[in-house]
Amino acid sequence: MLDNIVLTFQIGLALVGAYQLFLTFFGWYRPRNKQTFAPQKSFAVLVAAHNEEQVVGALIENLKTLDYPKELYDIFVICDNCTDNTADIARSHGVYAMERHNPNLRGKGYAIEWMLKELWKRERQYDAVVMFDADNLSSSDYLIHMNNDLCSGSRVIQAYLDSKNPNDSWVTGSYAISYYFANRFWQMPRTNLGLANYLGGTGMCFESKLLKQIGWGATSLVEDLEFSMRCIKLGIRPTYNYEAIVYDEKPLTFKVSAKQRLRWMQGHFDVAKRYFFPLLWQGIKEGSWTKIDAAIYSANVYNFFFGAIITVLLWIKSVTPGWSETPMLADVNPVFFNSVSLAIYVLLPISMYIEKAPGKVYKYLILYPVFMLSWWPITFYAFFTQNNKQWSHTEHTRVIRLDEMKSKQVS
Repeated sequence: MLDNIVLTFQIGLALVGAYQLFLTFFGWYRPRNKQTFAPQKSFAVLVAAHNEEQVVGALIENLKTLDYPKELYDIFVICDNCTDNTADIARSHGVYAMERHNPNLRGKGYAIEWMLKELWKRERQYDAVVMFDADNLSSSDYLIHMNNDLCSGSRVIQAYLDSKNPNDSWVTGSYAISYYFANRFWQMPRTNLGLANYLGGTGMCFESKLLKQIGWGATSLVEDLEFSMRCIKLGIRPTYNYEAIVYDEKPLTFKVSAKQRLRWMQGHFDVAKRYFFPLLWQGIKEGSWTKIDAAIYSANVYNFFFGAIITVLLWIKSVTPGWSETPMLADVNPVFFNSVSLAIYVLLPISMYIEKAPGKVYKYLILYPVFMLSWWPITFYAFFTQNNKQWSHTEHTRVIRLDEMKSKQVS
């Protein structure tokens, strides 16, 4: 029986991998000639910040120079439980500093929920709300693209996420590689197939009417994934804008990266537990592949978890004679197993080439397998600590401005 259970898990994981590989074939092209509109939508630009005095000024400067009518957007910095000069810096740049003090409800999700309630009380109301993290930088045409998508009927929009510091270390380089792959072979296929896209935590845009209608309600450790699932469950399809680019700063060291990814995986287990079966049953009953696909996506954390266990068993089997009778998919159908595994890795440099990644980033492909393997112990530990709701802050200690980042990319 144990042998059959192990083999069944392997087949299930292989099918999910094959499905993800199948989707990538729809990411080789992107839609062109999207409809454009004159600037007409007004925006509340929210910046989530907790003790971000080092970086928030550079983002505010960046946002104040966006290529969009200045009277159509205002900038609000959510100074969430700050003990530094984040609020003072925001005010010195002439934007709204919204100070929140609640040590019991900590985290970005709670801060956003509070900020939206404050926003709805204000005299001026906005057509849409966009959200950034304090360490981000934005392309100058970001709001133009959000305006176009909102006028075209989108209600929830995710921008293209790029890395602000891909060449700082092998860790930041590995994050950047993951971003290129996700943009091209996770988000773009779902755009081309009319499926739901997924929010990435920053560079997000929301129709105000929708937020007022359903509320925020996403206060888990991965508020972006949680809100994505809420929308899809309600029949609202988040969309993806390839042209609007947001640059995110990634952790320099493995230790800080592991802490951040642990928080992500703890949150992913929580969201999967609450949304996988409801979305799957809804999708089957309604004949909605969008909801079935979302259910599969929500369970990716379990793919990592069980995939790690199965792989370790495979390694043990290879060096332990007593395990020789335990069936492994690699033995049952080695061509299928190895083809799926190899194809997924080969797509990494392909996605980098298509996305015009800086040449220096390619060298991090050598250590990228180490980065991926490190997800296994992180995911395993997250499984047994998934009830932890303690939000952890990723500290940023230096300033990178948009012109400096672009000059480094060119060089």
